[in-house]
Amino acid sequence: MFNVKIETEYFTLHRLAEGVHAAIAKPGQGAWSNAGVVDLGDELLVFDSFSTPSAAKELRKQAEMIIGKKVKYLINSHYHGDHVFGNQVFEDATIISTSLTNKWFREQNTIHDVQKEIEETKQYLHILSNQIEKTEDNIIKISLLNQYEEMSKVLEDLPHLKTVLPSVIFEKHLVIQGSKRTVELHCLGGGHSPSDTFLYLPDDKIAFMGDIITEDLHLPIYNPKEFLTILENVKQLDMKTVVPGHGEVGTLAFGEILINYLSFLIKKVMDAQQNNISMSDFISEFMMPSEYANWKGVNGITRNLTTVYNFYAGKHE
Repeated sequence: MFNVKIETEYFTLHRLAEGVHAAIAKPGQGAWSNAGVVDLGDELLVFDSFSTPSAAKELRKQAEMIIGKKVKYLINSHYHGDHVFGNQVFEDATIISTSLTNKWFREQNTIHDVQKEIEETKQYLHILSNQIEKTEDNIIKISLLNQYEEMSKVLEDLPHLKTVLPSVIFEKHLVIQGSKRTVELHCLGGGHSPSDTFLYLPDDKIAFMGDIITEDLHLPIYNPKEFLTILENVKQLDMKTVVPGHGEVGTLAFGEILINYLSFLIKKVMDAQQNNISMSDFISEFMMPSEYANWKGVNGITRNLTTVYNFYAGKHE
């Protein structure tokens, strides 16, 4: 049954099908993003490893206890820390990502000086604390509080945090054939990050989307044009159940909402640029539509307005 759940300190484990579970992060507890557990038959696969080794340890414990097998594969959807900082817990498994995710992971997440990282994280928490105190926007305040709580959990684990990179690389498509079910890994490009992978179970019609799909969140955009194309292509797959990178288990309706969101941002930016409206004026005059008014995000919609404006002004990295 879909409603079979297991509660842990870090996440709630939802049974989506026989041998398929979604680990939905509890806010501010150290998981930060969602993960997945898939029984392949003779082997066990985990999708994403959370933002702390502590949460990842609980994920592995629950997965192996429920399925009755050791984890053989770990998939990294993209390089962001909230999806990969638990990798060390799966160091004995085969960790899989695209080559671009591996590259960005190595360049952006490798910790060279733990003490320096601890001090910088403490400083960042101090800045967040000041922002929480000063902001009058209730939605942004909630978002900042969650960021503060999650980063506090990362700080707790930093002294023993170790960067463990993927060991198996693919580019666009990889099939893992188990005795019980087939897993398809797809990378259709980079929308939220330079390289975004999702996992699709064709027989179960279930997808673990990483941050290609999220719920009610102004998640950072890397490439708005490619993001839109990815979401349009995802619609062609037969998905009954979608697990977003952040938010509750849902359907492809989440993707449609994001398509509308991205299309709206792109149109607004193009109109502004055609009318020679500067970015600062565009952002200061922007009116938030009611359907996005309660979306969370530490920078609200401003960061994405800036990214999309710069992208279509030819300033994309």
